[in-house]
Amino acid sequence: MTEWLSSLPACILLLLVVIFSTSSDIHNQILRIGEHYWEGYYKLRVDPVQPTCDPQLNVEEAVQARLAESSEEDDFGLFDAEPADPELIRQSIENARVDCVKEYANFEETKSRVTPSLEVFRAVELFVSEVIAFGIMSQKFILIALILLCATTATFSRHHIAMRPVMSSLDHKVASVSQLAANGLLLASSVAFRTLAHSDGSKMTPEAVFIHELWVYGFAILTIMSAINVFRPGPNLSPGGNIGRALLAVPLYATMTIIAALFFFLGLGEGNKSNPAALGIYLDKLLDLSDMFLNVGLYVWIGMMLKQTRFASLVLALFKPWKLPPELLVVFVVILAAIPTAYTGGSGIFVIAAGAVIYHELRAAGTRRQLALAATAMSGSMGVVLRPCLLVVVIAFMNREVTTDQLFGWGIYVFLLSAVMFALFATTLNRQNRFELASPADAFPQMIAAFRPLIPYIVCMVAVVLFYRYAVNVRLDEFSAARILPVMMLVILIYEHITKKDSVSEDGLTTIPHKGIENCVRSATNQTTAEIGALLLLIGCTICLGGTIERSGVVELFPAEFTSVWAAMGLLVCVLIIMGMIMEPFGAVILVSQTIAPIAYNAGIDPIHFWMLTLVAFELGYLSPPVALNHLLARQVVGEEEALKAVLTEGSFYQRYEKILLPLITMGTVLLIVAFTPLFYQMMS
Repeated sequence: MTEWLSSLPACILLLLVVIFSTSSDIHNQILRIGEHYWEGYYKLRVDPVQPTCDPQLNVEEAVQARLAESSEEDDFGLFDAEPADPELIRQSIENARVDCVKEYANFEETKSRVTPSLEVFRAVELFVSEVIAFGIMSQKFILIALILLCATTATFSRHHIAMRPVMSSLDHKVASVSQLAANGLLLASSVAFRTLAHSDGSKMTPEAVFIHELWVYGFAILTIMSAINVFRPGPNLSPGGNIGRALLAVPLYATMTIIAALFFFLGLGEGNKSNPAALGIYLDKLLDLSDMFLNVGLYVWIGMMLKQTRFASLVLALFKPWKLPPELLVVFVVILAAIPTAYTGGSGIFVIAAGAVIYHELRAAGTRRQLALAATAMSGSMGVVLRPCLLVVVIAFMNREVTTDQLFGWGIYVFLLSAVMFALFATTLNRQNRFELASPADAFPQMIAAFRPLIPYIVCMVAVVLFYRYAVNVRLDEFSAARILPVMMLVILIYEHITKKDSVSEDGLTTIPHKGIENCVRSATNQTTAEIGALLLLIGCTICLGGTIERSGVVELFPAEFTSVWAAMGLLVCVLIIMGMIMEPFGAVILVSQTIAPIAYNAGIDPIHFWMLTLVAFELGYLSPPVALNHLLARQVVGEEEALKAVLTEGSFYQRYEKILLPLITMGTVLLIVAFTPLFYQMMS
């Protein structure tokens, strides 16, 4: 029943996004075909209209009529005017007659070119054009529907992101009541925003009215679901509980919402004036970048479909013949994971999609739990600076000082630096195995044998890319990846369905008989629905929390001018890390673009340098306590029981907390190098 009420509508919405975005590419190609077969096709898109002028006009009669009109007008004039010049009038009328003849000639020529085949082609082209127009108009509605539908699913399934899962009855009470309060505040703010929009007396468009109604009724349903959850505790809850632990079970979005609501409702910002509509206003800002946030949903779906395939397991199988020690295997896996991370839009999305497979494959190879968890959390951290990562596209979209080519160009160097640092620390700080690799004579034949099952997957991927390149004239890049990759994943699932390849089990430990494409897509969408709801609602509430930071006057505490660019850089590093600790990346980018970035530019920091610093600082923040978002996601995908087994009571401090310290040391070192090395180079030069 849940699938029919949530997953099926979510799948339809995601498919509509792909169809609408792809239809634009198809339409461009149709126009090229039309121009190729019917030169000047743009004139033939609609039936020609017969001119209303007279090509057989008698010029002399028209001249005399014009002179007579001019004479009558002079009789009523108050001032003497120069008499009309017959020659000028004659020339004007003659020119008009010549133009009329040309218009009739064009009309007849265009009319003669409208053949039955053209009419069929034109009907198809105009239909696609109407689909595009409808898709552009409906983007905002689809985004709102997707957020609220998936958020309701995440609430019903208790899938929101929190610092720890609900494990006791007290955890349940605190978490569910907090969600009820947060959703009620969002509902109240949406109602206040709707009232405010109607209060100025101006007439609102039907689209704007419908958007307000969607927010209000959507949050009403979400609030009702939260109220039901209060009286619907989950299974296997232990009695009692601890209030400190219970507060950690409150979803992050609820915490952010309550903080932001208290700030705005109590008028703690500028002017100390209550503004209950503020949360609704900030949530509505999501719609300004509706295409970007719809892409976030698509990337989550891509990740979940990737999880349904054998692709990740087959890639990891390439390393088994070499019998790599765990420390070296972790290095290869994390570096290799950067590529799909870039294509799934963000580090958290990739951890959700492939984290379980990575963790269990590393464990099967003999990797200790602490190191495997560190690698799982870091598996999505290096690819955010590589093409075609959506986060970089959002940065370039919101900041004209940088382009995607510049950011991705320098991102390669940041990626290489991160890879070197991770390899250095992973293989030296706590190495517990000797580096004894298998001989190439033994490993190469087995590696080639392991590579053969990957060939059909590579063929499927290349086929989709070539189809879009030559059939639709679209290259796979940061702007088209979100609409091409879902098709690529569907093609791979179809291949596995036809060949009946085994699937990876839910826990990533074993393989199971292939479930069929319908079952795989349904399973992927089931997981996607809750993940999209948790992620997009968290993004929206991050924007609201960013609004409190913006309105609180904290940014004004920054010096208007810095005496030293080094001091400015040091302060920015600290601020950006803190933002990464407490905010979701997309919401944080929006806030930084509006507040912190101008300060950095004025301090003399190059925009490209600043945004490379920001991306690395954010990733360090996502790996840093107290929130450590990527660690939360890693624990969520490997399971709470497995994560608890990684807790050590013996060994050195580093060995007991390796899963936290290894990512922190790696990204912290990279951040210091990225932040200060360019300044040192400028000083020396």
